[in-house]
Amino acid sequence: MTDTVNTRRLALDVLVEVTEHGAYSNQVLRAVLEKYQYMEKYERAFLTRLVEGTIQHMIELDYVIDQFSKVKVKKMKPVIRNILRLGVYQICYMDSVPDSAACNEAVKLARKSGFSTLSGFVNGVLRNIARNHGSIQYPDEEKEPVCALSVHYSMPEWIVEEWLSAYGSEQTKAILDAFSREAPLTIRTNVTKITPEALKEQLEAEGVTVQTLEDLQYKGLPHADGSGYAKAYNYTFAISGFDHLMALPSFREGLFYVQDISSMMVAETAAPGEDAHVIDVCAAPGGKSIHLAEMLNGTGSVEARDLTEYKTGLIEENISRYQVKNMTTKVWDATVSDESARETADVLIADLPCSGLGVLRKKTDIRYKMSRRQQEELEELQRRILDTVCSYVRKDGIMVYSTCTINPGENQENVAWFLGKHPEFELLDMEQIYPGAQVGDGFFYAKLKRIS
Repeated sequence: MTDTVNTRRLALDVLVEVTEHGAYSNQVLRAVLEKYQYMEKYERAFLTRLVEGTIQHMIELDYVIDQFSKVKVKKMKPVIRNILRLGVYQICYMDSVPDSAACNEAVKLARKSGFSTLSGFVNGVLRNIARNHGSIQYPDEEKEPVCALSVHYSMPEWIVEEWLSAYGSEQTKAILDAFSREAPLTIRTNVTKITPEALKEQLEAEGVTVQTLEDLQYKGLPHADGSGYAKAYNYTFAISGFDHLMALPSFREGLFYVQDISSMMVAETAAPGEDAHVIDVCAAPGGKSIHLAEMLNGTGSVEARDLTEYKTGLIEENISRYQVKNMTTKVWDATVSDESARETADVLIADLPCSGLGVLRKKTDIRYKMSRRQQEELEELQRRILDTVCSYVRKDGIMVYSTCTINPGENQENVAWFLGKHPEFELLDMEQIYPGAQVGDGFFYAKLKRIS
């Protein structure tokens, strides 16, 4: 298990699962890395980059392959097209891999996968690309802007069209460029167990590279007399340079929570007061709920809900790891009214199912799984849930609606629809966060107050 041929074989298996069977790349890759924990660090890094890079650039890779193959990608056998994608990614994007190695290993993969008769085809296509990839003609952005941006950034044309219509060319390019860059791994200090300074010291002692982020500051609970907060301090970090999370004692001990910094904005925006009762209606795996529970500093209560026992089980695992005392779970369908919860919440979190098009740096394959029709169905689902759960908010209580997408239909337009139907609420704050605007993902939140 120490040679790169087997590592490429694992990459091929992951790619086939994702592209042909609908699996999610982050889940499949994580399972493979956990199964083969004995792999060398450089092999794990090679496997991760090969899988994530191939998926990220797949539309461009298919465009290149189609320039040099008489059989178009869509007509190829699934294993063969994915072997070619892996090979072309190495040729075009991995300078550390000689073109000859990329070609030879692809041929071996074809043979070991039971396609010896097609190994010559794989060899011919890849060697032709290796000789000529520097002179490939790409779509002209002036003549075909949608096609050109789609190929250059490997983004489906319908998404490019939607963003060009909503944001214009300059902002769309900035968004696409942000998605082409690697996302940092950001963490939030579990301030109930350790100070940020002590966590940073422990992480560095474990060999982790730690960067303090200035975007968010922990303020704790407001003073009872309304005079503001205690002194604020930074509690978020970007970490790198480690093998995998479970190898870090600080992670196993629950001293920090892995969470995107944009996602942390939900709890920061909600800003619950002492003894607040919080309901999170779509909470799994529980990051935002735990953040809110920590902000309450042992007071109040957080009820984290989700649709199935499996999902609430994920929340309970995190409650146990982070030893949260003021948090419970409940299996509940957010589209179904819960009369027992009516007007009980000081804070209601509605972080709802969405198209996920704000988190494409971390979940690159979402772009290939989502469609315009699915997105429209999600917009309707979000409205149904908002219409149902808003009744849980007590007078003067707060509801935070959030998504991890940058689609106006799921965000600003849904807020406008909600306010039109529910005059008992007023909008206090609303922000669309674009990927690249800070270290975090694309994200949206709206803070609403119940006034009657």
